[in-house]
Amino acid sequence: MKPTRVRAVLKDLGFETSAEGEGKKLIVQPPTWRRDVEGSADLVEEVARIEGFDKLPTNAPPRAAGFRPPPASVGESRTRLARRAAASQGYNEAITWSFCSRAQAQAFGGGGEEMLVANPIASDLDCMRPTALPQLLVAAQRNADRGFDDARLFEAGPAYANTNDSGQQRTLTAVWRARPPRHWRAAPQPDIFDVKRDVLSVLEALGAPVASLQTSNEVPAHWRPGRTGALKLGPKVVAYYGEIHPRALKAINVEAPALAFEIFLDALPAPRAKGRTKAPLEKLDLQPLTRDFAFIVDDGTPAADVVRAALGADKQLITDVNLFDVYRGERMSAGKKSLAIEVTLQPREKTLTDADIEAATAKIVSAVMKATGGTLRG
Repeated sequence: MKPTRVRAVLKDLGFETSAEGEGKKLIVQPPTWRRDVEGSADLVEEVARIEGFDKLPTNAPPRAAGFRPPPASVGESRTRLARRAAASQGYNEAITWSFCSRAQAQAFGGGGEEMLVANPIASDLDCMRPTALPQLLVAAQRNADRGFDDARLFEAGPAYANTNDSGQQRTLTAVWRARPPRHWRAAPQPDIFDVKRDVLSVLEALGAPVASLQTSNEVPAHWRPGRTGALKLGPKVVAYYGEIHPRALKAINVEAPALAFEIFLDALPAPRAKGRTKAPLEKLDLQPLTRDFAFIVDDGTPAADVVRAALGADKQLITDVNLFDVYRGERMSAGKKSLAIEVTLQPREKTLTDADIEAATAKIVSAVMKATGGTLRG
């Protein structure tokens, strides 16, 4: 930039300039109301704000010979994989503030005095967010107000439970204002099972032991009871999923219903070191067969407990278990329900005889009854 233009910009901003010496060194006197200007860097910033930061020349810093960037940490790699997995499920990435209003934080389990920001950048960003849910839900509502009603958004970013070092958590949070388009065939309304499918797909992409996850209905108050769940590995909560409580949505002026899931990336176990050899390819020439079972269990029994028990009845023979029916009705006693599963048996060395199938059936029934206290439905 020419010196004359620099002097013109500074003059228009109230600065007094003069050039002296053989090198025409520029002497600048800030105005009395600009006490924040203390050095040459501040003057450069003043000119750049007027002319545009895009016009500043860019020069890469020098690198030492043989320089290589450090490898990504486990957390960074896991976050990158989680973002790709969420995008593959149809969610669009959003980047929101790590702050929110105290009212929003209180609606989602936060908002304590220790989480308030001493010098907030805006009056509605005065608290560290306990979760990315309120920011994403408000963004989804903003999309809906502009005609994009079926918004799916996700963000990989921090959440702040407390002021301790362990209080900052890496999370992948996604929201879905599920509004199917109007159609003469009446498209079904997405529900908890759709969002559970998405969260399990992301966890599987991250290498999490999906088969070992336990389901629980113990969720924070901003999740809707009966329409949400938690995925746990032992005592650690790995993810929440389901429908946001209408009370929490009302507090942030978002229309109900809204589906969401939240994955705590730091709660996942560290990936195992990969060996140099791969497992041998197993070619099975024998045809698999399926058997159906229906169990009567208490209404509060998670279906995942039945599936897990059946899958572990014979790990060599049973390769898959699928829940295909849940029945509550007149034929069920009060407080009971029927869960029907399809079990896939894969013979490996020989075709299964009737005796083999009956033995496997007995193992499945025994395992499920022991794990859930249920009975085989006649």
